[in-house]
Amino acid sequence: MAEQNIPRKGISEPSYAVHRSSNSDAGPSTSIPNQEPHNEDDRPNTPPPYSGPTTPSMSAPRARPSKTTNYPGLPHLDYSLYAPSTFLLSADKSEIKSYETGLSIYPNALVSLIQSVATVPPKPHIRIVGKSSDGSIDFDVTMNAMNLIVPDADRKGKMNYVRIIGPGETGSRGDTKETLSPDLGNLDNWARSYCADTSAIKQFVLERTVINWDTSYLEGRLLSLINSTAYRGHCTVSFPLTHSRVVVHSPDKVNRFFSNMTKVFTGTRKYEVIKSIWPYADVPRGETGRRCAVQEEEMWFNDWKDAIRHAVLGRRRGWVTGEDRLEFLMEPRPAEQGNPSGWGGTPRV
Repeated sequence: MAEQNIPRKGISEPSYAVHRSSNSDAGPSTSIPNQEPHNEDDRPNTPPPYSGPTTPSMSAPRARPSKTTNYPGLPHLDYSLYAPSTFLLSADKSEIKSYETGLSIYPNALVSLIQSVATVPPKPHIRIVGKSSDGSIDFDVTMNAMNLIVPDADRKGKMNYVRIIGPGETGSRGDTKETLSPDLGNLDNWARSYCADTSAIKQFVLERTVINWDTSYLEGRLLSLINSTAYRGHCTVSFPLTHSRVVVHSPDKVNRFFSNMTKVFTGTRKYEVIKSIWPYADVPRGETGRRCAVQEEEMWFNDWKDAIRHAVLGRRRGWVTGEDRLEFLMEPRPAEQGNPSGWGGTPRV
């Protein structure tokens, strides 16, 4: 599958509050400095506004009891929900998929699964790549941004919520193409419709997404940062999103090859009607009274710009973590002092 990226401009959507389980992904994560908790009296803890169609109400997904340990420095989540039994992770890590028969014939089992996996977020990244004129890579650094959408366990103002497709919205509602109907209102009804569908090839999908994160602003700041190193190559900034889809697929009647051939002729009936929304902030950047789940984009950039610059000048290929912040402070390189001379962008001999 193609690498999924965070939308360039976050938008608010209609919402239903969801309560996460009390638990703690992997990959290095950017640590966030302590901040004063938000005063809940300053701004009502209400879902983000939405300018589109109104959706029917639904109950918040019920998180299962915690089975994991709280890992210091990692978001407080139930990480077992990223790898439920019978599910396999795709090669690009964007989705998990199961062909378990019971999930396609028993609505209660499907509802229980979706309610659980909706309580954990996708894993957003910030990736910066520099290439020479011949295509060779000068640096390729990635930061885990999950900590920016999951507040510390002791902080108030959790923002994540679940949204069901509403009236008047085009979407995959159980057909092989996007349609405006039917409108079934809630997760229970959609699960019953999916399980009653006798189509040979069908799938039910939960999408996890991030909104109101101003990636355009961050892209501009990061490109300016790389330019300040006198880098002469071509630099790109992207915001990949992994662990963003949970797919329940109908069981293979004969084998996987037969199912894939059937798809070519009949298509797949898709039920993509529910999203787990993880706001970076309650409204887009620039709007009055904006409240972030953790911190403003500008604050994050100021916290991490030196570590990123340090890694780029070191021609890093890999993660940028809190260790880079320490290394920059304790072991600065000569190239990081004063005005740098031009580097990179040409083939290495």
